[in-house]
Order: sequence, then C-alpha cells, then structure tokens
Amino acid sequence: MDRINLAFQTLLNEAEDFRIGSDILELNTVPTALEFTRDNYAKNVPVVIRNAVKGWNAVKHWTPEYLQKKIHNKKVDVAITPNGYADGLAQQDGNDYFVLPLEESMHFSEFLQCLDNSAGPVYYIQKQNSNFFEFPEIADDIDISCLSFATECFNKPPDAVNFWMGDERAITSMHKDPYDNLYCVVAGYKDFLLLPPYQIMTIPRKKYLTGVYRRSGTGKFFIEAMTQHSEEGISEPVLTEWISIDPLNPDFTKYPQYRQATPLKVRVNAGDVLFLPNFWYHHVRQSHKCIAVNFWYDMDFDSRYCYFRMLEKLTECQE
Repeated sequence: MDRINLAFQTLLNEAEDFRIGSDILELNTVPTALEFTRDNYAKNVPVVIRNAVKGWNAVKHWTPEYLQKKIHNKKVDVAITPNGYADGLAQQDGNDYFVLPLEESMHFSEFLQCLDNSAGPVYYIQKQNSNFFEFPEIADDIDISCLSFATECFNKPPDAVNFWMGDERAITSMHKDPYDNLYCVVAGYKDFLLLPPYQIMTIPRKKYLTGVYRRSGTGKFFIEAMTQHSEEGISEPVLTEWISIDPLNPDFTKYPQYRQATPLKVRVNAGDVLFLPNFWYHHVRQSHKCIAVNFWYDMDFDSRYCYFRMLEKLTECQE
C-alpha cells in the first residue's frame, strides 16, 4: 500500500511540475479544427471559448417571455427536489442516500411560474436524453455550424443535445461523464468547478443506498429507497457509487485526501462555450433562470480510458 500511495503522490507531483490540468485556457476567437484537436482534445484539457455562439438567435432572444410565447402549452419533463440537488446526496432516518429527483410532466408555462416561487421546491429542466429535440419550435435558434471545429475533430454528429433551464438553487453535485462535452450557455451564467481525472485519488467516493424523491399528500418530500431482486429472488437495496465530498464546504477532517485536490473555477457566460473533456470531474452552479444547450460526444475508449479504469480500481472504496 505504501508503494501505491507513493505512486499516487508521484503522479500528482509530476502533473503539477508539468502544469497538466493546472489551468483553464480561455480563447477570444473560435479555434480551427486543427488547433482544437491539437491543443485541447488531444491533451484532454478544458477550454472556454468566449462569445463563440454569441451570434445564435437563442443568445439574442431566449428570455422566459420569448420561450413562453414559443412553447407555453408544451409539456416538459421537470426534475423537482426539496434542496436543489437533482442527483446528489441526502439523509433520511440516519441513512445516507444517493437520491434521484422526483420527475413530473407539466406545461412549460407552469414550469416558469414555479421558477418564480423562491420559497417552494427547486425545479430544473435537466432531462439528459437529447431533450432539445422535443422543442422543434426553437430548434432553428441555434446554429451548430458555429461548432464546426468540434464536429470536424470528433468526426461525427453529437450523440445527444440537451436543453437546460432552472432555478439558481439547483446545484449539480460533483461527478464525471463518459462524454466530451460542449456546454453552451445561452442566458445567464454557469459556475464550473473542475478537477482533472488523474486527481481521482484525492476525491473520496462511497457506495450509497439509492433512492428517489417522492411527495406525500401534504406535499412533504421523502426518500423512497430503490430495491432490486437478486438471482435468488431476494429483494436487496440498490447501491450507487458517488462522490462524498462537497467541494463548496469540504470536510478535511473526514476526507483529508481532498487537501491535495486543486480544483479549477471558471464562469461561463451567455454566448460562451466550455469544452469539458471526458472523465473530468465537475460541479456546477448557475444564475436564476439560466438557459444552456450542451452537446455530448461519446468518448473514444482508448488507452487513456484503460489507465483511468486502473486508477479507479486502485482507489476503489472498500466499504
């Protein structure tokens, strides 16, 4: 174990010496496909491209009033939580849970009204199933040709295009995705906190009971535990591995390894694009009624993936 810990420390030290993943590049002009491939995609490092989609009609026109006029009577799937964490950790009856949001379908106009109730539950359109295509009324307001540098680099269309809009209280807890992500903010801003994949040994993880939010007849939220049947037909709890640390308020006494983490912070404003490479850990906050569209490209499962999976196994929680 000492040799493994020494190897981890060597990895952190070498990365720091070579400044790998130590900052977020910001560009004021859209890169060529060659520049993007060479400087960002190949190196698996994030970049913010300022005003890259500023010319979109979406950036110019997407206000709640505009969207209300365009899609007010359409039903949308909305994530609802008591605390703003749609996929995150919560406690109930002394147990720690990884909790999925309550999902309800409502008219878009009703969703906008709910956003104006700051004392109520937290509402967020965050269905990650290429839900942007459920809104053909506004599809022409974005122009993917602005992102041709990425389309040429990835050599394929996006695997999913998602629409996001929600409450400033909605927080995306720290996690990673197996996608290369082009995150385009259309209105408001998003605050990203990022950690590179090789810092996995600094990020505490644990398997949690899995639940989903429900509401009682009085409107009070509670967590319903999820179960599954084993091969023997026995009902057993569903477990989900999730990150234990809250980067906004880290408990260094409980998780001392996080002291070695070096999180990067960046604000992505309306018209900006963030390239977030696969397997980068990210935590996200946003302004009220922030609107965004993101493009997911499934990652290439190359030798870097094998290397990261090895790190995952070496740092696997034994609980």
